[in-house]
Amino acid sequence: MIRSGRHKFCFVLFVYAAIAFVTSTYAQVPGNSTALVGTWKIVLVDNILPDGSLVQLYGPNPHGILTFDASGNYALQIMRADRPKFAANDKSKGTPEEYQAAVQGTNAHFGSYSISGDRGSIIFHIEHASFPNWEGTDQKRPFLLIGDDLTYTVPTPTTGAKVTGEVKWRRVH
Repeated sequence: MIRSGRHKFCFVLFVYAAIAFVTSTYAQVPGNSTALVGTWKIVLVDNILPDGSLVQLYGPNPHGILTFDASGNYALQIMRADRPKFAANDKSKGTPEEYQAAVQGTNAHFGSYSISGDRGSIIFHIEHASFPNWEGTDQKRPFLLIGDDLTYTVPTPTTGAKVTGEVKWRRVH
């Protein structure tokens, strides 16, 4: 039995804290795909080499956006901030170096997504991609969602090397 106002306050505070904990924990459960719905901005994109060193594929300040909708669709774009502009100001008249920088400085794909049965991976069902070899494939990404930070690993980056990609996003909407 609660005897005083102070005890009632503590009890109510405890109940609110418990509800907040359960609610925030539910939002972070990987199997809950609605927790991913929204818009995310890129924080980092690193390749981790076998010796543990890092390579920033899109430079120290990558730009990118990822959206997940409630219907199971997604779109992802990542770009290097320092990609050179085409001197001719015409996309069809780039130099080999300009084309190379444009391709290597960009990663984009879209399609649908699902959460794996093990409740710990996003599966991107890629319809189209800037790297054509990924089109029509399913790409599984083990992930961790903590608050507004989404981090996943890429077991097979586009570099094809024996590296692991790490990608971190922060929710904006």
